[in-house]
Amino acid sequence: TGCCSLDSINDARQVSVDMNFPHFIVDIREEFGDYVIDNFVDEYMAGRTPNPCVLCNTHIKWSALLKRADALDCEFIATGHYAQIKEHEGRKFIRRAVDLNKDQSYVLWGLTQECLKRSHFPLGTFTKPEVRKMAADRGYTDLSKKAESYEICFVPDNDYRGFLKRQLPGLEAQVDGGQFIDNQGNVLGTHKGYPFYTIGQRKGLGLAFGEPMYVTEIRPETNTVVLGPVEELVRNGMLVGQINAMKYARFPENFEALTKIRYRDQGALATLNQLNEHQVEVSFQANVKGVAPGQSAVFYEGEDVVGGGIIHGSSREDLPTPGLN
Repeated sequence: TGCCSLDSINDARQVSVDMNFPHFIVDIREEFGDYVIDNFVDEYMAGRTPNPCVLCNTHIKWSALLKRADALDCEFIATGHYAQIKEHEGRKFIRRAVDLNKDQSYVLWGLTQECLKRSHFPLGTFTKPEVRKMAADRGYTDLSKKAESYEICFVPDNDYRGFLKRQLPGLEAQVDGGQFIDNQGNVLGTHKGYPFYTIGQRKGLGLAFGEPMYVTEIRPETNTVVLGPVEELVRNGMLVGQINAMKYARFPENFEALTKIRYRDQGALATLNQLNEHQVEVSFQANVKGVAPGQSAVFYEGEDVVGGGIIHGSSREDLPTPGLN
């Protein structure tokens, strides 16, 4: 089962037969492997936490769809993403879906102006229950009840650690026995290897402490994982690179935006200062926890995505308030 299973392909084929339009299968396994899967492995080996869905949308899925659209002489493509496309002063941008429970704007921040100009998201103004009802009303009862998929498509069991071990034979023996330390450098114990831990992780550390302890830093060069209480997990700023600006060609100076650092994150208010074409300095108005290098940071003005990028690093100096988001 899952979003990219053989059953899903067969379902799509059957609908195309019923509705009398062509069905094509585009084989992009090689490109997907070379770009998305290799990056996924490389990022964990570099001590970062990747978001493969963003990479796939930005560099694989849209590229393949537009290439096939050109071959078929199609002007636009339409996908089932829950998001909306709007326009501001000649620039296209993403707006959150009407159904905020299904909103996928967070994983679409990397789409370029060219991609947005040729895309349609017909589900963006509907809720998921409404879409299910439309399918049922048209006779697709089984499809209307189809379970949702939340896992990474190429890690269907949601066990990324097992996936890394399969991709890199011998990895477990290579990294086993690294040290857990605190932020003063005191050794707290040993771990199974730095690639198997993520920023903010509390469970599965294999150690007992008098208070909850979290992964606060990962140091791949020494196979070291830093642990600390929740207070050491908070950050007041971060550097975001690989910026893609959407609503504006460049972020206004001292621009205030709701900033999301995870897919299900509610977001935190922050001030953005664009350093150059590729980097933005983010200063949170209240402390946030779990800022993980490698993850996406997406900036919102109300419901509108103004842009996004990849978290390169974070800061915790001169923490301004005791509040946590």
